[in-house]
Amino acid sequence: MLFALGDVHLSHAVKKPMDIFGSVWEDHDERIRENWMRKVSPDDTVLLPGDLSWAMTLAEAKADLEWLGNLPGRQILLRGNHDYWWSGIGRVRNQLTGNQTAIQNDAVSVEGYAVCGSRGWLLPSHPQFSDSDAVIYSRELQRLTLSLDAGARMGLPLLVMLHYPPLSQTDTDTEFTRMLEAYGVRLCIYGHLHGAAHRFAVQGTHNGVNYQLVSADYLNFEPLTLSPAPCG
Repeated sequence: MLFALGDVHLSHAVKKPMDIFGSVWEDHDERIRENWMRKVSPDDTVLLPGDLSWAMTLAEAKADLEWLGNLPGRQILLRGNHDYWWSGIGRVRNQLTGNQTAIQNDAVSVEGYAVCGSRGWLLPSHPQFSDSDAVIYSRELQRLTLSLDAGARMGLPLLVMLHYPPLSQTDTDTEFTRMLEAYGVRLCIYGHLHGAAHRFAVQGTHNGVNYQLVSADYLNFEPLTLSPAPCG
């Protein structure tokens, strides 16, 4: 089985209680653990598309990575905009537990998919998009290209995990969506949106790509079973 859960926002080594963002976040880590243990077996895989830990350093993030690593199943990790501790993919991978894999500029074979990914960034249509954002946006497109090229070489259906939404209700044709369509991506999951912002999420099939929001609070802190299943 393949599951996804984004934006878990753990803080076991730093003081960042999530309930400051509303009662929906009270004891959210324990709710994640209970739901995860109920649904996910050791033979399953969970995709975690960013905003994993509020830690500022890799040393601080270790407690959160180990907390996740103690949950059953293989875990595929991606960087989010709040993962400030994620500095240098080699150092990050050295801190991961045995059931964790981090994606950056590459892809991994999981449950019949080639799983690719990139953090993504603000879309150019966003009112706060700046020249500095344009530099990061371009870099994230390059990272996704490298990842999709690696995935395409595996000869498997392509699944993409992003942190930022690759499209919006008013901006459904972006450089990200055009890239996903060009590579024949079947499914794209993303997070980043919380609370009232959930209403801005685009979900369902658009130009042949199935988009799904997997932010933890949107899913009531329960890993989402992904579909459609890969086929030949």
